[in-house]
Amino acid sequence: MDASAITTYQMLIDGQWVDSCASEWIDVENPAKKTVFARVPRARAADVNLAVAAAGRAFKGWKNTSAADRGRMLHKIADSLEQNKEKLARLISLENGNALRTQSRGEAELTANIMRYIAGLARELKGKSTYLSAENLDYTRREPYGVVGAVVPWNAPLLLACLKIGPAIMTGNTIVLKASEEAPLAVLEFGRICNEHLPPGVVNVLSGTGLECGAPLVEHPDVPKVSFTGSTAVGRSILAAASNRIAAVTLELGGKSAQIVFPDVDLDYTTDGVMTAMRFSRQGQSCTAGSRLFVHESIADKFLDMLTTKLKKMRVGDPLDEANDAGSVVNAKQFERVSAYIREAIECRPSSLILGGLPPATGPLSEGYFFEPTVFLNLPPEARMTHEEVFGPVLSVTTWRTEEDVVARANDSNYGLAAFIWSRAGAPALRMAHAIEAGWVMVNQGGGQQIGHSYGGIKHSGLGREFSLEGMIESYTEVKQISVNLGDHGFPRL
Repeated sequence: MDASAITTYQMLIDGQWVDSCASEWIDVENPAKKTVFARVPRARAADVNLAVAAAGRAFKGWKNTSAADRGRMLHKIADSLEQNKEKLARLISLENGNALRTQSRGEAELTANIMRYIAGLARELKGKSTYLSAENLDYTRREPYGVVGAVVPWNAPLLLACLKIGPAIMTGNTIVLKASEEAPLAVLEFGRICNEHLPPGVVNVLSGTGLECGAPLVEHPDVPKVSFTGSTAVGRSILAAASNRIAAVTLELGGKSAQIVFPDVDLDYTTDGVMTAMRFSRQGQSCTAGSRLFVHESIADKFLDMLTTKLKKMRVGDPLDEANDAGSVVNAKQFERVSAYIREAIECRPSSLILGGLPPATGPLSEGYFFEPTVFLNLPPEARMTHEEVFGPVLSVTTWRTEEDVVARANDSNYGLAAFIWSRAGAPALRMAHAIEAGWVMVNQGGGQQIGHSYGGIKHSGLGREFSLEGMIESYTEVKQISVNLGDHGFPRL
């Protein structure tokens, strides 16, 4: 591509738009075209130091800003997000390949709604008083940590940036956020919107790689709180780094979510729901994707016939084309990773592939990082795809006969983020929901999170909760206990 067609972006530090200290750059690729269309600064430890220092200075005033004033500023940010949602949506589709109609517009709209929700919570930073004795006043305060270091991934960059920035500053913290080098543009634009309505240094946004920018941020001695969304492998390293200096950590990590279909379901409704839960319209690039499907053996043939028929009708292609249901995976590395899982599964048991497969080698889809929806049936348990997170539009299906058996198989995973249960009968569905080891279980719905949910994982899927009022406040504040002796201490009573 002609260099003149490449747009150059800068980072936000202390209210100013700046290049990196080393004047280095990262190319941003359009994964649907395999072409570079933008570049962003390549931040390193020196840039992190500047941003953390700026956030530390801003914290001194921001923590004393009234809840009402913080709420008003966040409402203005929400207004600007609403006004710019189409621009933001198109940036998301350009940089990470998500389909504009089915994914990116919804993400941009939800981001504005979440920021408005968070703005309304600013007055909810309430402590509590406890009666211990007549001569004591005991009460608690919720106080901000200080500088929050946050890292977000590329699959839902705008939404996840909002879920870091919003709660952090609403509770009185300041923040340094590292955008993914794969999808930094919508996040940088979000930073611009925040900067228009906030004091300098309250929100700082860096672009850089995990090793060069993310690691110095989460290891920084002046960052007492770390919030990370991404892979389990990186989450482990962040937890280890933070534990060395006893920093508070929130982790939203990977998943290998189970979907369990009972024999009494409505086939049409449930196949649609399974497709949604698998996030096929998002190329399976979601930590909550229900990529392990357990279908009761009595309906398996009919169910899979209907499911594959619908998946064949999905339109995959240019994410900016309104006619398409799904776009591309994010980059060449992810393209090769998903291809390797598919290739290995085919080699393991060729007859197990019932739809899709390796990416097209010719035609329009070969011009980008595209996969068609792919389904495997009854892969052997040694196939990596059955227990590792693929992060692609690939579904592994097996059948089940008894509740005890399917619960045991569903729980046989290191992950515990989400699960989906499909049944018309209330008692069996709830019985299974209680038995499944996951932080978020959906019954008869495949959609994403709603504002106000307590959202987060167990086991290797994370620590802490987001989305809910309680989760936001608990994640971004510390509790201070104050105990006052009300005795006269020798002073005469009036």
